[in-house]
Amino acid sequence: MSHKLYAMPMAKIYALYIQKITKKSRTIEELNLVIAWLTGYSSKTLESLGNLTVQTFFEDAPKMHDNRVFITGKICGIQIETIKDPLMKNIRYLDKLVDELAKGRALHKILREAPHGL
Repeated sequence: MSHKLYAMPMAKIYALYIQKITKKSRTIEELNLVIAWLTGYSSKTLESLGNLTVQTFFEDAPKMHDNRVFITGKICGIQIETIKDPLMKNIRYLDKLVDELAKGRALHKILREAPHGL
Protein backbone atom coordinates (compact mmCIF):
# COMPACT_ATOMS: atom_id res chain seq x y z
CA MET A 1 0.00 0.00 0.00
CA SER A 2 1.30 3.42 -0.95
CA HIS A 3 1.22 6.24 1.59
CA LYS A 4 -0.60 9.41 0.43
CA LEU A 5 2.54 11.43 1.27
CA TYR A 6 4.38 9.66 -1.58
CA ALA A 7 2.13 11.25 -4.22
CA MET A 8 2.36 14.81 -2.83
CA PRO A 9 4.32 17.35 -4.88
CA MET A 10 7.79 17.79 -3.38
CA ALA A 11 7.53 21.52 -4.21
CA LYS A 12 4.71 21.77 -1.65
CA ILE A 13 6.81 20.02 1.02
CA TYR A 14 9.80 22.23 0.15
CA ALA A 15 7.63 25.35 0.57
CA LEU A 16 6.53 24.10 4.01
CA TYR A 17 10.16 23.50 4.97
CA ILE A 18 11.03 27.05 3.89
CA GLN A 19 8.17 28.42 5.97
CA LYS A 20 9.26 26.40 9.00
CA ILE A 21 12.95 27.33 8.95
CA THR A 22 12.58 31.01 8.01
CA LYS A 23 10.28 31.52 11.03
CA LYS A 24 13.26 30.42 13.10
CA SER A 25 15.73 32.77 11.36
CA ARG A 26 17.41 30.05 9.30
CA THR A 27 18.06 30.60 5.60
CA ILE A 28 16.94 28.90 2.41
CA GLU A 29 20.64 28.42 1.60
CA GLU A 30 21.03 26.41 4.83
CA LEU A 31 17.94 24.38 3.99
CA ASN A 32 19.26 23.67 0.49
CA LEU A 33 22.62 22.64 1.95
CA VAL A 34 20.91 20.16 4.28
CA ILE A 35 18.76 18.72 1.47
CA ALA A 36 21.77 18.56 -0.86
CA TRP A 37 23.78 16.73 1.81
CA LEU A 38 21.06 14.10 2.19
CA THR A 39 19.99 13.69 -1.45
CA GLY A 40 22.65 15.12 -3.74
CA TYR A 41 20.21 17.56 -5.37
CA SER A 42 21.55 21.01 -6.30
CA SER A 43 19.96 24.25 -5.07
CA LYS A 44 18.93 25.01 -8.64
CA THR A 45 17.02 21.73 -8.86
CA LEU A 46 15.36 22.33 -5.49
CA GLU A 47 14.09 25.70 -6.64
CA SER A 48 12.46 24.19 -9.74
CA LEU A 49 10.82 20.96 -8.56
CA GLY A 50 7.67 21.38 -10.63
CA ASN A 51 5.25 18.48 -10.19
CA LEU A 52 7.87 16.00 -8.98
CA THR A 53 6.27 13.76 -6.34
CA VAL A 54 7.87 13.02 -3.00
CA GLN A 55 8.35 9.40 -4.10
CA THR A 56 10.07 10.36 -7.36
CA PHE A 57 12.17 12.98 -5.57
CA PHE A 58 13.70 10.34 -3.30
CA GLU A 59 13.82 7.50 -5.85
CA ASP A 60 15.65 9.72 -8.37
CA ALA A 61 17.93 11.40 -5.83
CA PRO A 62 21.43 11.75 -7.29
CA LYS A 63 23.15 10.29 -4.20
CA MET A 64 21.59 9.51 -0.84
CA HIS A 65 24.28 10.24 1.76
CA ASP A 66 25.79 7.16 3.41
CA ASN A 67 25.85 8.89 6.82
CA ARG A 68 22.07 9.25 6.87
CA VAL A 69 21.98 6.09 9.01
CA PHE A 70 23.41 8.23 11.83
CA ILE A 71 20.21 10.32 11.88
CA THR A 72 18.34 8.95 14.87
CA GLY A 73 15.56 9.98 17.20
CA LYS A 74 11.85 10.58 16.92
CA ILE A 75 10.00 12.42 14.20
CA CYS A 76 6.20 12.65 14.14
CA GLY A 77 6.20 10.47 17.26
CA ILE A 78 7.96 7.58 15.50
CA GLN A 79 11.48 6.34 16.21
CA ILE A 80 13.33 6.67 12.88
CA GLU A 81 15.38 3.52 13.46
CA THR A 82 12.19 1.40 13.59
CA ILE A 83 10.82 2.50 10.19
CA LYS A 84 10.94 -0.47 7.80
CA ASP A 85 9.91 1.17 4.50
CA PRO A 86 13.10 2.63 2.94
CA LEU A 87 11.21 5.45 1.20
CA MET A 88 9.40 6.52 4.39
CA LYS A 89 12.68 6.28 6.28
CA ASN A 90 14.37 8.67 3.80
CA ILE A 91 11.42 11.08 4.08
CA ARG A 92 11.67 11.03 7.87
CA TYR A 93 15.44 11.53 7.72
CA LEU A 94 14.81 14.76 5.82
CA ASP A 95 12.05 15.80 8.24
CA LYS A 96 14.45 15.25 11.15
CA LEU A 97 17.21 17.31 9.50
CA VAL A 98 14.79 20.17 8.84
CA ASP A 99 13.59 19.99 12.47
CA GLU A 100 17.18 20.20 13.68
CA LEU A 101 17.80 23.19 11.41
CA ALA A 102 14.66 24.95 12.70
CA LYS A 103 15.70 24.27 16.30
CA GLY A 104 19.00 26.10 15.74
CA ARG A 105 21.34 23.12 15.74
CA ALA A 106 24.78 23.82 14.26
CA LEU A 107 25.11 22.84 10.59
CA HIS A 108 28.14 20.59 11.17
CA LYS A 109 26.06 18.59 13.67
CA ILE A 110 23.05 18.41 11.34
CA LEU A 111 25.34 17.15 8.57
CA ARG A 112 26.95 14.61 10.93
CA GLU A 113 30.44 16.09 10.44
CA ALA A 114 33.24 17.09 12.77
CA PRO A 115 33.53 20.88 13.16
CA HIS A 116 36.23 22.47 11.03
CA GLY A 117 39.62 22.60 12.71
CA LEU A 118 39.19 19.43 14.75
